[in-house]
Amino acid sequence: MGRVAFFDCYSGASGNMILGALIDAGLDVDVLRQELSRLGLSGYQIVAERAVKSGMTGIHVDVALDEAPQPHRSLTDIERIIDQSTLAEGVKTRASAIFRRLGSVEARIHGTPVEDVHFHEVGAVDAIVDIVGACIGVELLGIESVHVSSLPLGQGSVRSAHGLLPLPAPATLALLADAHAPTRPVDTELELVTPTGAAILTTLGEFTQPRMVLDRIGVGVGTRTLPWPNVLRVWTGESSQAGLNQDEVVVIETNLDDGTPEQAGYAMERLMEAGALDVFFTPVQMKKNRPGVMLTVLGAPSHAEMLAGIVLRETTSLGVRIQTSQRLICARRVERIDTELGPMQVKIKSIDGREVVCPEYEECARVARERALPIGEVYAAVVRAGRGGN
Repeated sequence: MGRVAFFDCYSGASGNMILGALIDAGLDVDVLRQELSRLGLSGYQIVAERAVKSGMTGIHVDVALDEAPQPHRSLTDIERIIDQSTLAEGVKTRASAIFRRLGSVEARIHGTPVEDVHFHEVGAVDAIVDIVGACIGVELLGIESVHVSSLPLGQGSVRSAHGLLPLPAPATLALLADAHAPTRPVDTELELVTPTGAAILTTLGEFTQPRMVLDRIGVGVGTRTLPWPNVLRVWTGESSQAGLNQDEVVVIETNLDDGTPEQAGYAMERLMEAGALDVFFTPVQMKKNRPGVMLTVLGAPSHAEMLAGIVLRETTSLGVRIQTSQRLICARRVERIDTELGPMQVKIKSIDGREVVCPEYEECARVARERALPIGEVYAAVVRAGRGGN
């Protein structure tokens, strides 16, 4: 058993909506202000007021800034602010992980090293307060695992420091793609999911609905007035499944005996790019004594037709088998831990009341390249750090 939170993103997600929902769920505003003061930042005030949108009441949060212009900060600047603060270690690691994920996305978009990325909107005080404040809320509310619903996405354009950008904003879209986040279209030319909101939810959460015993619902109210309630709800309560969560996946299978290995490999790449949860091949003995492979694809039920179409287009298959299966999933979260090779991002898996550190391949590969080390040595360093070793 443990505390869990489920973010029901009915009308999208932004940093201030997430913070408002956590306050409405029990996060004390005065304690939040006190904790945020540990960052050593000035020039802002947190205004949290009860508001109503389309008949639904909740908390609207505004980070009111002084008139002085806010500086553009690099990822290194922000990580230094967080690291030098007196915040709890759990808050520091979560907040740093969010900014590093956002920084890596911005670096890809602009074609620059992550250390050279200078944040504009998300480097300002209000975004730092939203991100660090969300991590403080998760910590103080005792939330051990975060879960997120599908996300609504609008269209059109949004003005940024780089000028007009298409919606969803490039950073938002990249964050959701990296997380294989389930989305749903909304007929509106408005930004419903902001980069800050996407960074918080994709870093802290898993896109599953947990089994839980509800005891509190918090509502964060957005700034805009929309034709529907512009709110984000967070459900909090106790996990009802000893660290395990349940969801459904679609299983797509087909047997192949007349294609090339190159075709099969390319099909796997296309399926993973399209958001498949996993793709694998199993050797099988087929009719007429032909050796072949069974291609298996796991994906979200909403992606079944799209993934099946890729299989049929990119392989010699004439048909696929589709079934829905239940999954039990360990609760997990993303954190940065100190290792002998420096800070590294890992997944923390919770099972039977224990926490297990799981190395992240991309992070280990990055360190292995930078230090010219075998990746096995990097994995071993992460495991040792997770066990409290040197």
